[in-house]
Amino acid sequence: MNETILITGTSSGYGKATADFFLERGWNVVATMRRPDPAVFGPSSNRLRILPLDVTSQDSIAALVEAAGQIDVLVNNAGIGGVGAFEAMPMRLIRQLIETNTIGVMAMCQAFIPQMRVLRAGCIVNVTSSVTLGAFPLAAAYTATKQAIEGFTASLAHELGYFGIRAKLVEPGYAPTTRFGANAIVPVSDLLPGDYADFARPILDAFAAPALTTHESDVAQAVWSAVHDRTGRLRFPAGADALALADAR
Repeated sequence: MNETILITGTSSGYGKATADFFLERGWNVVATMRRPDPAVFGPSSNRLRILPLDVTSQDSIAALVEAAGQIDVLVNNAGIGGVGAFEAMPMRLIRQLIETNTIGVMAMCQAFIPQMRVLRAGCIVNVTSSVTLGAFPLAAAYTATKQAIEGFTASLAHELGYFGIRAKLVEPGYAPTTRFGANAIVPVSDLLPGDYADFARPILDAFAAPALTTHESDVAQAVWSAVHDRTGRLRFPAGADALALADAR
């Protein structure tokens, strides 16, 4: 029987690339997105199911658990961005970041761990970011949400290991094609008070034309490696920029 992987946030970017990668290798894939769109994946496949999911809604998560059934691997990829001066970011937006990027991941893990524990098998891959490998200015709140998942997953790996469940981290760098800025909760220009203009300009210019980048295929390959790893390795940086930061650290 083919194994089944459930991936959150598959409407575009890393999530879609990862879903395609596993489909091409014979896996059953449960692809989730807030507004399911079969056109995202082109021709239909009997090994692909597209289900709705809002990771900030317990009802939505519960419905997903029921609809998805037994899975072998959970990949928590869904997330939102937030770039700007921290002092200008309203707390309601910071809470939105935390609800999606941190609490949403925890809620998904809590929902699917029971079935894995019963079977004494399974793998959870939490996708964070290269901001956890090296400090990036104008991303303080976003970084906090991802750093929280780094510590969470490291601890989870110990307690789930007792039951034969593996917990892993994939740390992608920046891929311009993922449209991180477009996926931000508000435009960066709205979160840059005048006094930050001179400081922010070179940073945003570098962000627009990075020397090293991550390809979506890099992340899909890193997830694949994490899922098949049996060495106890926790962290899997993905992309040239993320690997450079990991090596420097």
